[in-house]
Amino acid sequence: MPLDPHSDFDHTVMDLIEHNPGGVVPMTPAYQDALARLYAAHQIYANADHKNGHVTARSLARLPCFQAGNLAALLAGEIVAATLESNTGIFDRYVRSLAPAVREKAEYFRATIAGRPAHHRKHGDGARTITQDPLHTLFLVPGSGPHPGLPGNYLYGSVLQLSADPAAGWSVHIHDSDDGAASADAPTMADAFAKLQELIESAPFTLPEIEALGFKMS
Repeated sequence: MPLDPHSDFDHTVMDLIEHNPGGVVPMTPAYQDALARLYAAHQIYANADHKNGHVTARSLARLPCFQAGNLAALLAGEIVAATLESNTGIFDRYVRSLAPAVREKAEYFRATIAGRPAHHRKHGDGARTITQDPLHTLFLVPGSGPHPGLPGNYLYGSVLQLSADPAAGWSVHIHDSDDGAASADAPTMADAFAKLQELIESAPFTLPEIEALGFKMS
């Protein structure tokens, strides 16, 4: 027999959430108590696609994560930062992964998340000197914050170089769909992308959970 007297019912509630298109459950006290326990245990999250709905961590764990497709080649020194997959390309793959019903809603966030493409700044006489902008690359992972995630229940973030100086430090930022955010600094590019890998391996999660990985809520 389970040690937790609520275990069987809580698992039944998770099954109900997963089999209901909106992830909703009855408003009775027993179900609401189960939801409170499941949220406290990080087993369910607010459903970004259905108001007053929920989504289970185990269903989010089956979703893909998105980052630059040729990131491994960059870290291996096989390509330069200018040829890293664009943020627009990464965002395009995320949108294509979504259910058709929520793709339009996701497009609302495109300008904020994918931003403008990186460009080269030209300096000096005759624009002979070209300086690469600091690297900034997008990623998306399943999860939630103080607010729900993006459509599909995704958090989004970026790995970025703090300035164009090759010796500059790096930072990893991650956000929900509103003002929930967390960040962690890293001394080198390798350290920053190792931090990203930690996030991918830990997904799904809520933003407060990743304080254990050295992130600070902001």
